[in-house]
Amino acid sequence: MKASENQLVNSLDSAAPAVRLYLLHGPDEAGAMDYAARLGRALGADAEKVAMEGPALRGDPGKLVDEARSLALFGGRRWILVASAGDESLEAAQMLIAEPQVEHPVVMIGPGLRTTSKLVQFAIAQPAAMSFACYIPDGANADRMVVGIAREYGLRPTPTAIRRLMAASGGDRSVIAREVEKLALYLDAAGDRPRELDDEALDALGADLGESQMSDVVDAALEGRVHDIARELARFADSGGAAIPLLRQIVRKLMTLAAMRAEVEAGKQASAVVKARRVHFREEPGMIRQVQKWKSSDIAAAIDRLRRAERQLMAPGGAGELLSDVAITETTRAAARMR
Repeated sequence: MKASENQLVNSLDSAAPAVRLYLLHGPDEAGAMDYAARLGRALGADAEKVAMEGPALRGDPGKLVDEARSLALFGGRRWILVASAGDESLEAAQMLIAEPQVEHPVVMIGPGLRTTSKLVQFAIAQPAAMSFACYIPDGANADRMVVGIAREYGLRPTPTAIRRLMAASGGDRSVIAREVEKLALYLDAAGDRPRELDDEALDALGADLGESQMSDVVDAALEGRVHDIARELARFADSGGAAIPLLRQIVRKLMTLAAMRAEVEAGKQASAVVKARRVHFREEPGMIRQVQKWKSSDIAAAIDRLRRAERQLMAPGGAGELLSDVAITETTRAAARMR
């Protein structure tokens, strides 16, 4: 079925046994991962998460059903997260829905899937599946997202607090949720004792998430400033910034560039495209340079590289935040080679 956000959240938070497959598609991969984490929390801290990659299901579609039927390592609950899902995962999804007995739910994340894709259309048609499109929030949608997350923790954010949280997080749902959780603890807020979230609370906890340093890293990477990137990454780390929000912020900027670059490749002037987006006048020159520099194919390759680094960071036993620095440095070098 095609789910509304309320239907999706209610089903994830209750780990509804009637839903075997959640398909979260669209460009907001960070938001999709945050939704998926809700299912893990609903199943309990001891639930086992099985991570898979969509492309791997092309040659072995039955592996998904095997994992969904298998007992957890210690006999408890488990759930399966399939990253980078595309239409190559269709057969695996069909087998999952057709299987008479399935023990554990599956979440597929398909950032590159369109609503017209075969996998999305299949999930929409199945009562035992939920399909939800994840788009990067902006404007009023972004405000509603912040208010919704804050409400879950018993907070009523002021308009200024909403704007500050959005600006500091780059619109990343998981980062906002993490900061809101800390603010709720500070204010002793909960569903039965709501509190107002204002500038005073944000100032008290220093909730700027290294915003300035994050922007400096993003600009250095996308402009190809190879000699600056190590210094900017070090400053960001010193400010207390975390790797995953930084990776997601660069991906978001690249996705914005992708939309503008498509217009340029269709014949429009880069300056006109940027001005039409009403970018802040101080950011205009840099944005124009980036739109002129980055071709659509280069943007797609960079997004894939950064998302792969994020998935590796989240995997158990990874190499830590070094993976982020390597991916960002490679992206900077790629930008430096562009003419």
